[in-house]
Amino acid sequence: MLINHHREKLVQAVLYFASNTRNLGKTKLFKLLYFLDFEHFRDTGRSVTGLHYFAWPKGPVPKSLFDELSAPEADWQGKVAFQERQTRAGSMLAVEPLATFDASHFTKRELRLLEKLATEFRDSLAEAMVEETHLENQPWHKVYVTENRKQKEIPYQYAIRGQEVDAMSSTISERNEFIETFKPT
Repeated sequence: MLINHHREKLVQAVLYFASNTRNLGKTKLFKLLYFLDFEHFRDTGRSVTGLHYFAWPKGPVPKSLFDELSAPEADWQGKVAFQERQTRAGSMLAVEPLATFDASHFTKRELRLLEKLATEFRDSLAEAMVEETHLENQPWHKVYVTENRKQKEIPYQYAIRGQEVDAMSSTISERNEFIETFKPT
């Protein structure tokens, strides 16, 4: 597996949430990552982890991570454990920290957002977070309910309010041109 900057951030973000929230299972983790990526995109025009989210019945799901959790890649070893655990409601895939979080992969803005989300949802159960992602006019709702595109990808641009779309699109385009201009050959 090719390890890139987004992948490092993904592994470390999962480690952060595992270390700083309670009852972290697969569904709660997916919602935290979704909030991290979509809130950061709304403010900056780029996601933190590079994941793509799809409109599934219980909310946004990063399908590539969902698929990977049945056989996690080697870069999770020694950092995060994914284990089936019995609860009163049945079985859940619990996420447990195995290492210390490395903040060096993140910007100050990203670190503030990680902390905000972990604090806000520290004790939340997955069911409450599912409701939070289903709010009207939010990205999941637009794809799943309004557009009736169940199981389809949720565009990051849906995180941006209508009046901000043009301005943010211009900023994103300028950033991409800048990166392309100064990309090492």
